[in-house]
Amino acid sequence: MKFHETDIKKIAIFRALQLGDMLCIIPAMRALRYAYPTAHITLFGLPWAKSFTDRFSSYFDDFVHFPGFPGLPEQPFNAAETVKFLTGVQGRYDLLLQMQGNGTVINPMMELFGAAHTGGFYTPDDFVANTETFLPYPDYGPEPQRHVLLMEHLGIPEKGLALEFPVTAQDEDDLAALQLPLQKGKYVCIHPGSRGAWRQWPTENFAALADYCAEQGYQPVITGTGPEVPIVEEVISKMKSEAINSAGKTNLGAMGVLIKNSRLLVSNCTGVSHMASAFQTPSVVISMDGEPERWGPVNAQLHRTINWLQTPDFNLVKKELVELMRK
Repeated sequence: MKFHETDIKKIAIFRALQLGDMLCIIPAMRALRYAYPTAHITLFGLPWAKSFTDRFSSYFDDFVHFPGFPGLPEQPFNAAETVKFLTGVQGRYDLLLQMQGNGTVINPMMELFGAAHTGGFYTPDDFVANTETFLPYPDYGPEPQRHVLLMEHLGIPEKGLALEFPVTAQDEDDLAALQLPLQKGKYVCIHPGSRGAWRQWPTENFAALADYCAEQGYQPVITGTGPEVPIVEEVISKMKSEAINSAGKTNLGAMGVLIKNSRLLVSNCTGVSHMASAFQTPSVVISMDGEPERWGPVNAQLHRTINWLQTPDFNLVKKELVELMRK
C-alpha cells in the first residue's frame, strides 16, 4: 500500500451524491476497510447519507454533512455553512479520498480540507495535487469497478465487485407492519420513478410489463417514493390487472426487503436497480441516460440492461423479461 496502516488513523471519503451512486462505491469501501481495519472512516455527503453510513457501519464510522460548493448541483450552495464546514474539518484527517467524480470541480477544493494526504480521480488538463495518489479518471467500465481501480492505484487489493445492502430485523418489521398481501417470490416489483423525468421510461410500458407478470401468476407491486406517487398511480391506471400500490409507504429498509423477496424487479436505471444487484434479485433495467455500461448492474445474465436511447424497442425489453421469467 502507498500509505502504511500505522500512518493512517483517520480517513475521509468525499462523495456527496444519491443512493445509487453511494451503493456503487461499496466494493471499494470493502477493500479500503480490509486494508485499514482500525482506521476511523468518515463520509462527507448529502444529509440523507447519515442513514447510509448507519446501515453500512462496518465500513463507515462517522458522517459529516457537506453543505455544498460552487459548481456542484446536488444541493444549494451556502457560503457561510461551507466556510464553517471547512474550518471544522481542517487538518483532522490523515487521508482524504475524492470519490465524487473526475475531479474537475472538486480537486482544488480538496486542498482546503488540510488533510495530510489526498487521493482520488483527476483529468489530465485539470488540477491534481499528486499523481502518485490520484488516478486519471477511468471513463470506462461499470461504476463500482472505477472506484476499485482507485483502490488498486493506492496499492489496496480488490475484494470483489459485488454490491451490498444490509437489511435489519427493523427493516423486516417495517415492511410487515404495512400488511401487504404478499408471498415471498410470488410478486414482482415495478419501479417507474426516477429523480429526473428525462430518465423515466413511459408509464404505459411499465403498465404493459406489469400486466404480463400478472398473466404469469405474479402479483405486481408498483413501488416508489412519496414524490413518485403520481407516476405510480398513472402506471396503475393504465393496467388491466390488479396491482398493489406501495408508493410512499415504504422507507428505504422496507423497500430493500421488498426487493430482496421479490421474483424480479423492473425499473429505470436508479438506486433500486443497484439494490436488486446487491440482493441478486433478477432485474430488467431500462437505461435512459446513455450510460448503461457505467450504471447498469455488472452481472448481465441476472440483470438485463437495455439502452433505450440506442434501441427504443418495447418488444426487446419484454423479450428480456420473458427470458428472466423462464429461468
